[in-house]
Amino acid sequence: MYGILSLPERTASRGVLIVVGGPQYRVGSHRQFTLLARHLASLGIPVLRFDYRGMGDSEGAPRTFEDLEDDLHCAIERFFEEVPALSNLVIWGLCDAASAALFHAHRDRRITGLVLLNPWVRTDQGAAKAYLKHYYLARILDPEFWGKVWSGRFNYANATQSLVKTVEKALPGRKIAATRDKAGDRSCDFASLPERMLDALSRYKGKILLITSGDDLTAQEFLELVKSSRKWQRLLAAPGVSRLNLPEANHTFSRRAWRDEVAVGTSDWIQSW
Repeated sequence: MYGILSLPERTASRGVLIVVGGPQYRVGSHRQFTLLARHLASLGIPVLRFDYRGMGDSEGAPRTFEDLEDDLHCAIERFFEEVPALSNLVIWGLCDAASAALFHAHRDRRITGLVLLNPWVRTDQGAAKAYLKHYYLARILDPEFWGKVWSGRFNYANATQSLVKTVEKALPGRKIAATRDKAGDRSCDFASLPERMLDALSRYKGKILLITSGDDLTAQEFLELVKSSRKWQRLLAAPGVSRLNLPEANHTFSRRAWRDEVAVGTSDWIQSW
């Protein structure tokens, strides 16, 4: 595996491990991971960002966020080896990297903090509910949509068929099964992804910063899951959990203002305890 270690002149005892999510590598969308690492290092916080096996420059077969246990352990061990001043670290992950971080965190006492951005909890039913509530509502309020309707360019048959399928998936009482992961090679056959993430969250005793985007269906699916579950609500209401919401931001925080808000929010949180 290959990674980049950003070292400040004076190293703090708490470092940050940036985990890559989805079809991504250690630079990040819009160079977000690179810029975040430089921002944190300028404040004395060492940062390691790396490509897990099968991603970016790292060798090996492609793998999913559910198969990163050995990769995370290796990266953490190397981080502590390269930076002897470290006593603990924070894992920072976006989308399914947040899910991977949550799965791993309770296994290592040196992981005292998690920054989870738009966590991936995808199920067929959850995605359908988020799509109905957020995508279709936005479409109805979109002038471009009504322009297509009035000009006769709107395909009623396809739209109706798509809506019916989405409603069927979102119907209450439907069995919630985990969808195939992003690589499409396997799915969970013993518990849904949200159930396993809830279990991992209940086992983790460190601090958490949850960052969500207002204009992102992945984030909205996660927030809808939390709203529907008292167990999720109870765990995320714990004193050690902080939350930051960017109402207009998209999934990857593509604008500079959003990226900077995430960076400052992350550094302020890390330095607050």
